[in-house]
Amino acid sequence: MSATEEQALGILYDRWAPLVHSLVVHLLEDASEAEDVVEETFWQAWRQASRYDPSRGSVSTWLVTIARSRALDRARGRKRRKEESLTQLGQNDAASVTRAGADAANPHEHAEAADRRNAVIKALCTLPEEQREALQLAYFGGLSQSEIADKTGQPLGTVKTRTRLALGKMRTQLKMLREETA
Repeated sequence: MSATEEQALGILYDRWAPLVHSLVVHLLEDASEAEDVVEETFWQAWRQASRYDPSRGSVSTWLVTIARSRALDRARGRKRRKEESLTQLGQNDAASVTRAGADAANPHEHAEAADRRNAVIKALCTLPEEQREALQLAYFGGLSQSEIADKTGQPLGTVKTRTRLALGKMRTQLKMLREETA
């Protein structure tokens, strides 16, 4: 990697790491695993930069999608390993996962993140219940669309439609956030 490329990757990381990290910590509830997933996210984004299509969403959306996918893969792998280890050891209870501590971001970044979080919550509250549930189960519950369909008893196509409609409405309502971070 050339010095120019390394500098560009550093700029990308510095700009988007707090957002990516907060999502991954929320999904994994483990700060050390979150660090690994954040690093994997940025390396994957760097290797697959040619796949980024601005017409499909902002850089932040692209990075968050990669991060969410990596975090869910990690959580599923952790769950599988835990189940295998419990089976092997004949234990009935697993150790509880400790919740990650607060970010060490500076107060300005913390305030900006709180503003973004409030805007997202407000936008979520305006969605119809079915669409809000689909998004919450996917992004905050870490479920795939198939798992959401199983959990809600809805056809997979319905879950996909609700998710797509909800994301479209959220994109419209949160346009000002994308403009601020672009």
